[in-house]
Amino acid sequence: MPTLPLYQVDAFTNRAFAGNPAAVCPLEAPIPDALMQDIANENNLSETAFFHRQGDAFSLRWFTPTVEVELCGHATLASAYVIMTALEPARTEVAFRTKSGTLTVTREKLDAKGSDLFVMDFPARPAQPAPELAAPIEAALGLRPVELARAGMVVLAVLETAEDVRRMEPDFGAIARLGVTVCITAPADAKLPGVDFVSRYFAPAHGIPEDPVTGSSFCTLAPYWAERLGKPALRARQVSARGGDIRCEARGDRVLIAGQAQLVITGTLSY
Repeated sequence: MPTLPLYQVDAFTNRAFAGNPAAVCPLEAPIPDALMQDIANENNLSETAFFHRQGDAFSLRWFTPTVEVELCGHATLASAYVIMTALEPARTEVAFRTKSGTLTVTREKLDAKGSDLFVMDFPARPAQPAPELAAPIEAALGLRPVELARAGMVVLAVLETAEDVRRMEPDFGAIARLGVTVCITAPADAKLPGVDFVSRYFAPAHGIPEDPVTGSSFCTLAPYWAERLGKPALRARQVSARGGDIRCEARGDRVLIAGQAQLVITGTLSY
């Protein structure tokens, strides 16, 4: 019976059972797409990442339980964590070749206790105004966003307060019918000192009603908040039930997205 190593990593957190869990499968060589999709469906996490060595870099792909995606932040962080802690602990940088180009991740010491910060270099995806979506998004969210914009399939809905973001109970069916993903965001409040903004992310059309922490959303959030707040380096909190902490920095056509990670499961997958 064939087997594969399997890791489960909680990304964008420094403790287990928080952040966003991703499954990571290191491969010796490529495997069929259908098998990767079956494994992702079996894992039933928002993302399962598969990577194999490709020269001095690694080929990396990401699957939700239902589809392959072109860009995923938390599973990239989780993959880098596995390579630089479990497989090649002497490494401090790794490059991934993906459908969104080459993505590099560097490991930095965060504090004297030995915590590591994994800094991902991703493409910026600034959003553009999308007034045509005002009525359906308002209906799906149950309130009118202060601003509404779109970056590809991601709709950015800016709400008035952090409490609006926390209390949001969207109509997932309505969002799924639109065929988009929706990121809601607002300025942080006094409950989160040192944090600049909060967000949540809904992707029911991809089989993920709410994603706990969405690294790729900061490709759009970082440029927006950097311009609005007048500073490139920001701290964010995704206020899902699990919650996650993100550092991001807008750098022109690139965005740095950083977070910690925690290994929670190691094992062997048989198929």
